[in-house]
Amino acid sequence: MSEIVTQEHLTAALKERLQAEHVEIIDNSGGCGSAYEVIIVSSLFEGKSLLERHRLVNEKLKDEIAKIHAFSQKSYTPTQWSSMNQTQK
Repeated sequence: MSEIVTQEHLTAALKERLQAEHVEIIDNSGGCGSAYEVIIVSSLFEGKSLLERHRLVNEKLKDEIAKIHAFSQKSYTPTQWSSMNQTQK
């Protein structure tokens, strides 16, 4: 049986492997760890297209994603994230 990927594990992995400065994770599986929505803010996304960002995340989390039924991501640079939060105020 495969081990469950927890929100805490995903958060730690994203911060370590992608130098993420902000991570939000929503477990849409009712707590069983099989479906996640993730928001990632990292300076490693600077100068990369959306597709390149998603490929980078998928590469860095390939072992975890293999154990998850559904994984969706939104990837932002710090500048984009700051701008979005300013607009919402």
